[in-house]
Amino acid sequence: MGIHPRAKLSRRLGQKKQRLLEAEQHQSPPDGAWTPSPREPSLGLPATPGPQRSIYFSSPQGRPARLGSEFFDQPAVSLARAFLGQVLVRQLDNGTELRGRIVETEAYLGPEDEAAHSRGGRQTPRNRSMFMEPGTLYVYLIYGMYFCMNVSSRGEGACVLLRALEPLGGLETMRQLRSTLRKGAAGRALRDRELCSGPSKLCQALAIDKSFDQRDLAKDKAVWLERGPPGPSEPVVVAAARVGIGHAGEWAHKPLRFYIQGSPWVSVVDRAAERDVQA
Repeated sequence: MGIHPRAKLSRRLGQKKQRLLEAEQHQSPPDGAWTPSPREPSLGLPATPGPQRSIYFSSPQGRPARLGSEFFDQPAVSLARAFLGQVLVRQLDNGTELRGRIVETEAYLGPEDEAAHSRGGRQTPRNRSMFMEPGTLYVYLIYGMYFCMNVSSRGEGACVLLRALEPLGGLETMRQLRSTLRKGAAGRALRDRELCSGPSKLCQALAIDKSFDQRDLAKDKAVWLERGPPGPSEPVVVAAARVGIGHAGEWAHKPLRFYIQGSPWVSVVDRAAERDVQA
């Protein structure tokens, strides 16, 4: 007995509808849509994820990521300014992390700069790291007892001296290190603002010595730089003369020291330079 034409049409429509339903169930989600994996429970997240944060600001552990080689690959003056507000981290052998926000730097421009150790383009075993890749640490000894930490920048023989930090973490350990290494006034407790308010002080507080010379700040496991958290407003940066380079002639007066105005952790405040900023 034959099937009525109307019944055939109804069956074909039913089959077509079934194929459409199956196709919808197996269709891939549109680009950018979020769907849970078989092992991932649905959390009610929106179908379209928000903007992805840069690696400069976050890491899988939810903490600021270290700044890479590209950050250091800029001229000394712009790097000296860019350092301000970033966080220097030192991890000791026992896992303790010492952290400080950079509030003061000095730029040294290379062979032309009469105050630079690379003046005249001369290279020695002591200053070799000034001529290495941007981000290389240049650590040297002064007065036979104190260390200073610099970071090479773009430009042959150019670098930035780290002068002062605002202590953020590990302050008690910093106090112990400073008390052990500093000369004189051994019985007096150090105030927080004294821990890292000078290039040799910050090296003492972070246990930085000559062994750190020629290390790569972008890759080293014991010391690195992290992007500092944004503040409520853009800090005012003061450009002043560098400190302790009276022998350098006209270069002693060039405004190549940079610090955050109003920071109590700065090593030397230049009131005249601050008035120029306000003018």
